[in-house]
Amino acid sequence: MSEDDLLRRLRSRLGPSSLIGDDAAILSLRGEIAVTVDSQISGVHFVPGLDPAHVARRLLAVNLSDLAAMGAQPRHGFLALSAPPDFDHDRFFRAFTEACSLWNVTLAGGDLARCDQVVATLTLIGTKPEGGRWLRRSGAKPGHDLWLGGTVGESAAGRMLIARGADESDPAVRRHLMPVPQLELGRWLGEQSEGAAMDISDGVAIDLHRLCRESGTGAVIDADVLPLPDGFFDLCKTLSVDPYELALAGGEDYVLLFTLPPGVQPPGCWKIGRILREKKIDWIREGRRRKLPASGWDHLKT
Repeated sequence: MSEDDLLRRLRSRLGPSSLIGDDAAILSLRGEIAVTVDSQISGVHFVPGLDPAHVARRLLAVNLSDLAAMGAQPRHGFLALSAPPDFDHDRFFRAFTEACSLWNVTLAGGDLARCDQVVATLTLIGTKPEGGRWLRRSGAKPGHDLWLGGTVGESAAGRMLIARGADESDPAVRRHLMPVPQLELGRWLGEQSEGAAMDISDGVAIDLHRLCRESGTGAVIDADVLPLPDGFFDLCKTLSVDPYELALAGGEDYVLLFTLPPGVQPPGCWKIGRILREKKIDWIREGRRRKLPASGWDHLKT
């Protein structure tokens, strides 16, 4: 299939409202917008040879998670896909356009290129819902409660299981391959009068350090109340890893880490600590309080 053949098929899938066809897209947007960009690279973010459909859905999901952390509503996407000639482009785009339809994203343009490995980069544009506010990392205040929007550690365990040959029949593998962005939670948080937020991509510990740094605060978390998936301790025993290390530093959970004033109860979330005036970040485990290192994923160090 040639590039023109692929683009004709893509435009047919997108229908008459497609913005693809010119050298640039013309968008009609009002007010402030949120813009994010993220990549999925073979051998870095996923194992080589992964089903192109999984690559496509994961690429969109991790970008949508950034918009969720801003309280944004997704609008338009721009995709740059570089891949070897034998890559199944049609399968990738079929899954990608289906996922875009599910999350109300309009694919407005992008680029195709040949490369020895798969490199998929997506830029998303989001708008602020009416009556909402932008969520920022700098919005945490001393006395705020600290929350997580979902369980942590399972995606990192899934990544380890994939390295051992496990497939998507395993729940942890599915969690790693198919993250679900918390857009609804992000919109709810944007309706609250105050609070900070970010998504957990690199690990609870390192991302909490980033949130506190931007807010000029400290924090303490209680490891004994971290939301962990069912069977997590047994799974970690099988993998010979410390469950708290994996939960706090494993990363790629793509749930929201956020703060709220005391007494505000977010739906379906877990309170894990509080924000402090003193600029130190600690964690408590089995009654013992200690410093929480900024452990997690760092592309420039790992």
